Amino acid sequence: MVKDFCVWNQALVCATVMCFVAGPVSAGQAGNATSRSWSGVVINSNCTVDEAFAEAAKCTEKDAAGATLSLYDDTVRQIYKLEPQDLALGHLGDSVTVDGTLSADAIQVTGLKPHTSIGLAVGQKAPAFSARDQFGRERTLASLKGPKGTILLFFRSADW
Repeated sequence: MVKDFCVWNQALVCATVMCFVAGPVSAGQAGNATSRSWSGVVINSNCTVDEAFAEAAKCTEKDAAGATLSLYDDTVRQIYKLEPQDLALGHLGDSVTVDGTLSADAIQVTGLKPHTSIGLAVGQKAPAFSARDQFGRERTLASLKGPKGTILLFFRSADW
């Protein structure tokens, strides 16, 4: 009887401790959403990741039955729902930057900004940078520059 009481008492103590610990931990997770930005293309929700990656025409069809607007981020090959929809209206097929917080697979949108240009303008000087090449050597703009200048080509994606 005393042994059963001790086991039951230990279980009660453990359950009480878990309540005190689990409450703050789960509250910390709920409040863990921080604002950030995502870049991608506004597509309709009838599109799969593979179709968005292949830039299928169906991904930017207007008036697709029952479709809502989503953001396809090709850097991570992920589709995010956009909530609320009103900030994304009129941007179907546009390359944009979305500001907000992520909740499950939906971005709670606080701002949306269309990309007006990609890359440098003609005649604009490239910013200083460093990156590793295919052999692991660090390269800089200065180390790549030749006597007649430099041409850099960045290939943005490949389906490896």
